[in-house]
Amino acid sequence: MAEEKIILGIDPGTTIMGFGLIKVVNKKMEFLQLNELDLKKYNDHYLKLKLIFERTIELIETHHPDEIAIEAPFFGKNVQSMLKLGRAQGVAMAAGLSREVPITEYAPKKIKMAITGNGNASKEQVAKMLQSMLGLKTLPKNLDSMDGLGAAVCHFYNQGRVEVGKSYSGWSAFVKQNEKRVKNK
Repeated sequence: MAEEKIILGIDPGTTIMGFGLIKVVNKKMEFLQLNELDLKKYNDHYLKLKLIFERTIELIETHHPDEIAIEAPFFGKNVQSMLKLGRAQGVAMAAGLSREVPITEYAPKKIKMAITGNGNASKEQVAKMLQSMLGLKTLPKNLDSMDGLGAAVCHFYNQGRVEVGKSYSGWSAFVKQNEKRVKNK
């Protein structure tokens, strides 16, 4: 019997959330889908978070991923941007956790390293490498969906390794691994 697994990769953002899906059959990757949730037309940050949550739930219910790989926000100079990205990542994670799908987060440099061998590769280099690896005919106009796909491929390459990033299998696992961040009342 063939061993199958579906991995959903998400690049959270409050302007565009990119995502990609791969299927792993007998330790070989197959491309399933990539797309993006365009949030530019919405001004309300809370509405954007709601839409990210709902789209993530929809992806889970449609494709039944076995695991989710999510790109962790990078540390920038703008604290407000970091806060918004963290919230976007949080609601995407909450959607996965609410459906009990294990989640692993990866730093952008780790994803770039897994795909290109260079942690400082450009978005375009990562996209071209993914296009070549997965036999994609064309690249999307925006590369955010390729970033989501890159998270899924990075997760595939890091399976079975001891150190893959932070992984949560549910709320209790998240709380246990983040006891200092959780307030007890």
